[in-house]
Amino acid sequence: MDMLTSHLDNAYERDIQRDAARDTGRSPLFRRITWATLALALAGGFGWRALHHDSATAAVMPIPTLGVATPMVAPVTQWDDYVGRFAPSQSVELRPRVGGQITARHFRDGDIVQRGQLLFTIDQRPYRAALAEAAANVASARSTLALARNDLARASRLSGDEAISAGELDGLKARLQAAQAALAAAEARQQARALDMEFTQVRAPIAGRISDRRVDVGNLVAAGEGANATLLTTINALDPIYFTFDSSEALYLKAQRDRANGNTSTKVEIKLQDEADYRHQGQLDFTDNGLDPHSGTIRGRAVMANPGLFLTPGMFGAMRLSHGGTVQALLVPDEAIQSDQARKTVLVVGPDGTLAAKPVTLGPVVRGLRVIRSGLAPNDRVVVTNLQAAMPGAKVNTRPAAISAQAPAAAPTAINTPAAAQATLAR
Repeated sequence: MDMLTSHLDNAYERDIQRDAARDTGRSPLFRRITWATLALALAGGFGWRALHHDSATAAVMPIPTLGVATPMVAPVTQWDDYVGRFAPSQSVELRPRVGGQITARHFRDGDIVQRGQLLFTIDQRPYRAALAEAAANVASARSTLALARNDLARASRLSGDEAISAGELDGLKARLQAAQAALAAAEARQQARALDMEFTQVRAPIAGRISDRRVDVGNLVAAGEGANATLLTTINALDPIYFTFDSSEALYLKAQRDRANGNTSTKVEIKLQDEADYRHQGQLDFTDNGLDPHSGTIRGRAVMANPGLFLTPGMFGAMRLSHGGTVQALLVPDEAIQSDQARKTVLVVGPDGTLAAKPVTLGPVVRGLRVIRSGLAPNDRVVVTNLQAAMPGAKVNTRPAAISAQAPAAAPTAINTPAAAQATLAR
């Protein structure tokens, strides 16, 4: 080929010299046709050389060797994801049961209080006086009862001699019964006044964290029913604590079918917004009795221990619920998954060494391995290495490879932690 190119070049130079020596009257069109013919000859020569070189290269390309392995079969726990917020297991609005002036406050805003702990004292003087009056009325009623009892006893001794009429005797019996009723009423009023006296000391009905005071010492508070009474403060019970969330209808149906298949696990795990792992464990304890027709969701609730009272009502959290239980799953490296437009495929090697793409349905990633829900058999030979050399339909050589899960990565202690807005030199 090189000799042909050199010969054409020499011929072209000789033609130029010959044309220069010829009569200047020769046609310019003839010269242009000659040069075009020579250029086409040169281009054809170079094309033939390139085609010959590519064919030789393609003929010597080796068959690729790919690492293959059967899918790993391992038990995995299936989780469904939800989002929600923490809520107190009990919440109480503290309102007075008697009216009066606040004379003392016995807690600091935000304290942890115990059940029965004294929180407020209402002016006791009017209620103490009312209690003393009720006690005096009880003493008077007892005296009246004793007199009526003695009169009836004397009249009963005279009734045998017919010294007293039957009507007078009936009147004395009625007066005794009236005195007994008056004593009972007086004692009931005394108990009511004693309760009023007790209610002047406002105590915590539950244990938990108390909010700030809504009324300061010296203010008058009113008693009443429900919201008519003055709000003093609120208390939230934090141990245990609830986690409330909304579930879509699709997830609710999935959970119901899992229960029907015998997967009755109610274990939940929760992570906070600044945590990378699920470190808070609890149990599902409530599902509402109907879906909201406006949003198409159903309310659920989990409960968990909170001994350090770290978890606070209103906190946002991400929860996972193991409705699906533990199943045996097929796993392959996530890098072995191929994308074919809307499909996901894996490359498998047939018995004759031919490469083929199998459509699969994917599950979540577990320590670098992708769960295959369907489309793959346990004995399929999946390509896991040298994927860049794999082409469906081609013949390939294979070598054994291993599929193993990655070691659990150390979770960071915190993420999305707000940076300090300012800094000063310590003194």
